[in-house]
Amino acid sequence: MPAEPAPTPTRRAVSPLDHRLEAVTGHDIGTLWAYRDRGVLDEQHAQVVDRHRELAKAQTGVTFYLKLLNRLSSGEFDVDSALITRIDRTVNQLEEATATQAAAARKVLAALEPIEAAAAASAPDVQQLSTDDQAALLAIAGGAKLYEHLLTGRMSVTAASGTRIPHAKLQRLEDAGLVVRDTGHPVHAGQPVALTDAGRAALFAARRTPTTQTPKVPARPGTSPSTPAQRR
Repeated sequence: MPAEPAPTPTRRAVSPLDHRLEAVTGHDIGTLWAYRDRGVLDEQHAQVVDRHRELAKAQTGVTFYLKLLNRLSSGEFDVDSALITRIDRTVNQLEEATATQAAAARKVLAALEPIEAAAAASAPDVQQLSTDDQAALLAIAGGAKLYEHLLTGRMSVTAASGTRIPHAKLQRLEDAGLVVRDTGHPVHAGQPVALTDAGRAALFAARRTPTTQTPKVPARPGTSPSTPAQRR
């Protein structure tokens, strides 16, 4: 009997809670994951994205064992004690994977529900950002340092992406509480510049696409989107 195939790693598994996370943030899951990796998200949103990643991984495990169980029961293999043992083992693994998925889903909900509640209650307004401010904060989110030119004495911020931000722009963002410098480093060697929690929240809100419509429920197979479902 062939060896069991190893689970195939995926970048993102679809979970039952994807639509809720996308609806409350206005971003698709791939964008949220990218923002998390770049440090754009505030602590609350970063936490819910981390929990969603755990759920996606757990969902992948459930899907894998479901497919394996379907293959084992497809008639491809001779029915013998070895097959029955393998099916029993797979059922047990599926139960464990399902329990892990359920626990991960509860963690996502625990992190997501406060965000949904805040959105429903119209959370306090965050600072409005100009297009230039958005670009500057996004560049700083990827890593940036403030340098002083040894000859001219002029100061400017250089981001990891290569973007240069004028010192005056940095001062305005700093005065607004959106960025902070690590003054423990000398300016001529480069002072690290990072977003504050307020800066992350403002950038996230500015780049969010407003969600004004309730997410649509997919139509049942074989029915028209405009045809209401018939009750039995």
